[in-house]
Amino acid sequence: MVAMLLGLIVIGGVMSVFLAGQQTYRANEALSDVESGSRTAFEMLTRDLRDVGFTGCDNTSGRVANVLNSSATLWYANWAVPLQGYDDASTDPALSSLTGFGAPVAGMSSVSVLGTALSDVTVGTASGSPTSFNINAASTQLAAGDIIMVCDFDHATLLQIATYSGTSVGFTSATTPAPGNCSTGLGYPTICTSTGNAYTFLPNARINLMTAVDWYIGKNPVGGYSLYRLPVTYSAAGVAVTTPQEMVRNVTSMKIFYLQSGGTVFSNATTVAGNWAAVNAAQVTFTLQSTNARASVNNAAPLVRQFTSTTTMRNRVL
Repeated sequence: MVAMLLGLIVIGGVMSVFLAGQQTYRANEALSDVESGSRTAFEMLTRDLRDVGFTGCDNTSGRVANVLNSSATLWYANWAVPLQGYDDASTDPALSSLTGFGAPVAGMSSVSVLGTALSDVTVGTASGSPTSFNINAASTQLAAGDIIMVCDFDHATLLQIATYSGTSVGFTSATTPAPGNCSTGLGYPTICTSTGNAYTFLPNARINLMTAVDWYIGKNPVGGYSLYRLPVTYSAAGVAVTTPQEMVRNVTSMKIFYLQSGGTVFSNATTVAGNWAAVNAAQVTFTLQSTNARASVNNAAPLVRQFTSTTTMRNRVL
């Protein structure tokens, strides 16, 4: 009897150690899960935020011509406001058409960001035509329908490519490919008439691809929430904004606050409204939960953690 009692005590001790170890493993695994998710989320979002308003040339003069049609009303074409935040993603016009998986979650922050990505070509020799220019080499990065930024020492111009062949880039004053250009004049300031404000970019002027994305929290296919990125895509038919990308799963909340130049307090998007050009930093707070739904201390809920990071808009402080 004594031996049996001692055996039961030993077995009970072993079971206790095993269960404690199992819970510790679950907790550590869950903590690693949310920390990894937060690092990925911050790295991808802040990369876009840092490049807000990047033209590829000197940004300090503010001399940017925009010949895109509806540039004041289409969020992805409005270079006058390359950063725009919303305290409630359901009011974000970039997300208004999304339903089902990837639809925005009401009450969460969202932010739209415009910038450019460097291409592998520059302006080449003169084409002799007011509606085209040559590039220094053929490129697989350019195609009809792309929106590009061409810039030199004087100014930058945002326009849409109508035709592309070999080393020739053509553009028109038309509504196709959508949204099209209001003018073939690439000078600053923009004059939206057929020929507009004529300007010829000289050899070695930079050519960059415009990027337009919207970050928000959306509904994922497994009934939870995820961090989503909605990019603008291009084709010969024009611009499309239809396919959200799920970036990090189990991000249940995102709140973004903004710092304005000369200020000391981060404010929400409602407070900043109308003064987005003055924003030079953003403070982002993510809430993430573990994939394991029994990782909490009482084995009844997922592990939940909040993470906060601050990012500077590089092109507004240098």
